[in-house]
Amino acid sequence: MTHIQELIAKDLLSIQAVFFRPEKPFIWASGIKSPIYCDNRLTLTAPAVRTDVESALAETIRREYPEVEVLMGTSTAGIAHAAITAHLMGLPMGYVRSGAKDHGRQNQIEGRLTPGEKVVVVEDLISTGGSVLEVVDVLRAAGAEVLGIVSIFTYGMQKGLERLAAANVKNVSLTDFDCVAQVAAAQGYIKEEDIKRLIAFRNNPSDESWMRA
Repeated sequence: MTHIQELIAKDLLSIQAVFFRPEKPFIWASGIKSPIYCDNRLTLTAPAVRTDVESALAETIRREYPEVEVLMGTSTAGIAHAAITAHLMGLPMGYVRSGAKDHGRQNQIEGRLTPGEKVVVVEDLISTGGSVLEVVDVLRAAGAEVLGIVSIFTYGMQKGLERLAAANVKNVSLTDFDCVAQVAAAQGYIKEEDIKRLIAFRNNPSDESWMRA
């Protein structure tokens, strides 16, 4: 666990952007029962946490993707983070819509993007990786060289890891499920014995046996 991973984990827990409730699971739109709720939009309304997050995103991009020329946010959660981070780095930014507009110029990519430019995608969280990879596909189709993704939080789910690997896309997250679970236990948000149950959920979300463990 790095300093940044621990710092961001503590920040997200402190504002309940990541909230564990293994005894009373949340229900996802897919019907999966989850012991975790994640809403990183809450970082935008917490100035101290927002500063930590955006500074860490900028630091991570400089370290992992030094050739970057443009930041592109995912719609809608990644837009604000891409904008703030791009401002800190003095870089241009834009964002990718979930679908092309049905009016005007019918853009799906908003902001100027020149074919061949080196792009980093900014995402708030990654679970199965499907939505962020759609963004990567759109950018590649427009001629961008996608260096990779930077995200605030990742579940580290096997399906997501496999999808990213198959698409040959690198992702670097500020913190992850395992780190947040460890910090949550250390700070008393959850019990130490809950960690195994949480990891079991992460490894196979469709298997509800973790609730009886």
